[in-house]
Amino acid sequence: MSGDMNVLIAGGGTGGHLFPALAIGEEIQHREPKANIHFVGSTFGLEAKVFPIKDVWHTLLPIRGLQRGFNFRSLGRNILLPGRVIHSLIKLKTLFREFSPGIIIGTGGYVSALPLYVASRKKEPIPIVLQEQNSFPGVTTRWFSEKARKICVAFQDAENQLNTNTILTGNPVRQGIMDGNKLKAVKEFRLDPEKKTVFLFGGSQGSAFLNRIMNKVVNNIAADNIQVLWQTGDKEYDLYNKKDSENVRLIPFINNMANAYILADLIICRSGALTLAEVTVCGKPSILVPFAAAAGDHQTKNAQALVNAGAARILFEKNLKPQEFYHTIMNLIHSKAELDQMADASKKLGRPHATQDIVDHIMELAA
Repeated sequence: MSGDMNVLIAGGGTGGHLFPALAIGEEIQHREPKANIHFVGSTFGLEAKVFPIKDVWHTLLPIRGLQRGFNFRSLGRNILLPGRVIHSLIKLKTLFREFSPGIIIGTGGYVSALPLYVASRKKEPIPIVLQEQNSFPGVTTRWFSEKARKICVAFQDAENQLNTNTILTGNPVRQGIMDGNKLKAVKEFRLDPEKKTVFLFGGSQGSAFLNRIMNKVVNNIAADNIQVLWQTGDKEYDLYNKKDSENVRLIPFINNMANAYILADLIICRSGALTLAEVTVCGKPSILVPFAAAAGDHQTKNAQALVNAGAARILFEKNLKPQEFYHTIMNLIHSKAELDQMADASKKLGRPHATQDIVDHIMELAA
């Protein structure tokens, strides 16, 4: 590419689409300090808070996805959608004219569809690279798969679904996620290095369902001299903090996830794509409880990929009784052989160099 390298990265709505966008941007900037990187997100997405904090060059579009529910609120939002699309397209035309991107990277979510659409309609189409986090490709990826020069996927299943220009790279993970320090972790969480540790978390917000069911069994687990590290999320910490004890540590939000991972003998969590990328890079066995309301039931499909590889067990939220939850935890935590096998399978799925690999492919096209 002649002159400066102008890169447009579009994606957001949720952390699952936003954090890969930021990780890819950081890696490009690291390699090409003179590159101009412009992020596109939605005024309604998490990125509206995160972009200003990260101090990145960005444009926010007044667009939100089609509301799936059938009520007055979602109906009202859907009626507003055509106006928002037109407003967003006008904003994008100006951006494309002034910024003149040489390559476009879409990391998914409804907000990435419009920049990809504009790019693909140019007389001289701008090269498109897509990054798909989930095992079942999202709508935007499916729409633009034919137009993309490359699609970086995180799961073999997605590769089978798309069969056009796909490369299995894995999902970008936070830097340093594998560099936990067990000695520091034990001090930080006030736990015993000799005891087995179960680590439960429900994403950065916490999970009301996982909190409720853990609350019912945590005393029994602790009575068996098993430690529980439990991230509740900020909103629900006060509901459960009285459970904090020698064997149970409750924390509203864990900043240093690397230390939490290194301490965990078994992880219990949701199965968002980025969570699973971290769990596998750290080579941890897990019990996965997919979030049933995830778009397109992505989380169940993501979890199934780990189960098929022998890295995880799956429990379904719908009919899950505390007794089954408790027995699954205890059977695993007391079976060292099984935990070791699951840990090996998990490690094999992990792709610690995903961000670098994705950016290698971007650089090839941008050269």
